[in-house]
Amino acid sequence: MASAAAPTSMAARFASMSVSSTTTPTSAVKLSSSFTGNSASLLSLRRRVTVPLVRPRNLQVHAKGGFIPAEHRWMYEGIEKMGPDVWNSTYYPKADDHKNVEKKWYIVDAADKRLGRLASTIAIHIRGKDVPSFTPSTDMGAYVVVINAGKVAVTGKKRDQKLYRRHSGRPGGMKEETFDNLQKRIPERIVEHAVRGMLPKGRLGRRLFTHLKVYNGSDHPHVAQQPAPLPITDKRINIVQ
Repeated sequence: MASAAAPTSMAARFASMSVSSTTTPTSAVKLSSSFTGNSASLLSLRRRVTVPLVRPRNLQVHAKGGFIPAEHRWMYEGIEKMGPDVWNSTYYPKADDHKNVEKKWYIVDAADKRLGRLASTIAIHIRGKDVPSFTPSTDMGAYVVVINAGKVAVTGKKRDQKLYRRHSGRPGGMKEETFDNLQKRIPERIVEHAVRGMLPKGRLGRRLFTHLKVYNGSDHPHVAQQPAPLPITDKRINIVQ
């Protein structure tokens, strides 16, 4: 049998509880039912029940993301952030960073050099892959002048079996010719075709292709730019006589 001194109602039971200094009372709790609407709420009984909010016990939570362990916080003391997140940012060059940079000019003699290895070396410098801050989406390469394009060499039977095709856009307009015939007719087109296939396809590739200057003879109109010899690291680029 319950004692007479014990509280008899829920409101009196909560009123008799002592709230510590670390707890914060909340507003009245409104209980509602989806079947009876607000008829089942405590406010409908004109009663305001104060529920104490007890601080939970400290639990060790393994958080992810911005959580810094206590033993590593000394690394971040006294550091002023200069952006959204200094420790989690990567420098990505933009096109404006290379507008005022003077582009280099290179010159290479294509005589007795393998076509494919020569074209790959030229494409590397036109794209700017030799630059430490190379960015794939930015024009940061150099200009390359190719002389003696008519003396470029190929190996094996490519001189007679390698075909170059073009189409006029009309029915039956497919034209094809061998490497030997094209070298006699337009030797510059052979080097241009090889380098163009190694450049990106799109607006950037079309812009980079304008950095290539190919000439059949040893004369070129770019003496004022004072082009430097093209650095070649491929030891098998020359045809062994």
